[in-house]
Amino acid sequence: MTVDLITVGRISLDLFALDIGAEFHDITGFETGVGGSPVNIAIGASRLGLRAIAFTAVGDDPVGQFLRHYLTNEGVNTDFIPVKSGRRTGMALVGVQPPDRFPLLFYRENPADIHLTIEEAKGLPLAETRALSLSGTALSRGGAHDVSLYLGEQASTRGVKTFIDLDLRPDQWSHPLAFGLHLRRALPLCDVIIGTEEEFYAALSPTPEAIMAGESVTDVAGLHERLEEFAEQHDALLVLKRGDRGVRLYENGAHMDVPGYPVEIVNTVGAGDGFASGLIYGWAVGWSWEEAARFANACGALVVSRHGCARALPYRREVEAFIRDREKPKHE
Repeated sequence: MTVDLITVGRISLDLFALDIGAEFHDITGFETGVGGSPVNIAIGASRLGLRAIAFTAVGDDPVGQFLRHYLTNEGVNTDFIPVKSGRRTGMALVGVQPPDRFPLLFYRENPADIHLTIEEAKGLPLAETRALSLSGTALSRGGAHDVSLYLGEQASTRGVKTFIDLDLRPDQWSHPLAFGLHLRRALPLCDVIIGTEEEFYAALSPTPEAIMAGESVTDVAGLHERLEEFAEQHDALLVLKRGDRGVRLYENGAHMDVPGYPVEIVNTVGAGDGFASGLIYGWAVGWSWEEAARFANACGALVVSRHGCARALPYRREVEAFIRDREKPKHE
């Protein structure tokens, strides 16, 4: 059976604050969920109707059992999630203070998912797979770094469409320069690169210290010129996420803007994963990149209007209904 998508990288138990708007020290309870950008993309793709495999790793603990069970219930193939003896599964705590404060704390001291091996990667059905989705964070340390490069190379020789979400998490890197150093080796292997202005700047700039410290890009015009050049030089599609302003697509030395869908923000965590799953779905069903990005924007808008992360990822019927409702003629 053909596999539509293999995602590679981190997984975690996510604990989302139930007290929306509360300061972190006033939170009284959390809701459990699954996190990690790669597995969220796998869940999102599965909900949209694609056949997805999550290639990650969990510890030999009840948390790992919970996550594997959760993914199975979501229709994601878990046959390629090894259990790492003596390791713990990662965890993340998320505060919810809309519209723009979502404090996120990672507990990823030597997590199981960084200990993937190339031998395990060799067991993946890459020859029967249409798309591979990599993650920037997976390149930060451990065997997951080698696995990502190996699969990227293998995918390029087999004609497998390779996506990567830059997924910048500054606290997962040993040094501000490390993100760009590692990403610049991986990006030429990728066909579609997804990120924000800050993520692209940190990936392509030799001096991203300010971005890693949480500052915004100041030379936006210069960044856009660099993205056009990179897309043309590497024959890649660059997808620049810009929130409710939609996305800008860079390909063949030119760019195109695809407008977003403004919504009331409840929680932005996971919106990028919803977007990526929607983009991959649009590609998988044969749409143009403009059509796929429009659908992906709707997926991201739905996620930010809901509470949670993986739980907030939409089903195809929900996205289609959302788009129909937003694009009705105003006189109706």
